[in-house]
Amino acid sequence: MEFDTVFSRNDSLELSSHHEYDTTHARIFKIIVIGDSNVGKTCLTYRFCGGTFLKNPEATIGVDFRERTLELDGERIKLQIWDTAGQERFRKSMVEHYYRSVHAVIFVYDVTSLLSFESIPEWIQECSRHSVGPLVPRIMVGNKCDLRDRREVPTSAAQCLADSYNFPLFETSAKDPAEKEHVDAIFLTLAYRLKSHKPLRLKQPIKGPIRYTDTVTNTASKCSEVIF
Repeated sequence: MEFDTVFSRNDSLELSSHHEYDTTHARIFKIIVIGDSNVGKTCLTYRFCGGTFLKNPEATIGVDFRERTLELDGERIKLQIWDTAGQERFRKSMVEHYYRSVHAVIFVYDVTSLLSFESIPEWIQECSRHSVGPLVPRIMVGNKCDLRDRREVPTSAAQCLADSYNFPLFETSAKDPAEKEHVDAIFLTLAYRLKSHKPLRLKQPIKGPIRYTDTVTNTASKCSEVIF
């Protein structure tokens, strides 16, 4: 599958927290954000949903839930973004629930941490083990690009890995205000891709963070010859 980042400044990006914005007829899609701990998953989702950088974020315990409603080509789209803890001990009890009815996946690594990048294939395998179908759109994101002097993962290595899975690659910074539109582009790319998909219908609305406790790990890297 090919992805295009197709959106314009005229697209409406209304925050779902605005009560005057009618989301009654919005189509709902579930996006999960996964990767090692401390790669900036929470900060990325907060930047997209809240518009600002989350200073001194606490480690996610289980799952945090955020949402944002947008209007694309005259249609309301609600993105429900699930941000999971990267630590194994916090994930075992909720992993089945987390992967259920997923519409899109964002794999995040830290460009200043080679280990977090080498863990991406294991996270991809975990998706497959939990029956996330091959047609579910996936994107790979390298975060913390503002820390240029500390970079450990070359763009060429990341692109090689992304190409091997046929994933689009984004490199950005949740912290840098100048990168806000680039962070938006990651989620908007998925939103446009999902417009033709069947919406997720929840039996009960989810109101705020979901917290569980305790699951899986990491491993191997492809394209290691590019890194070393």
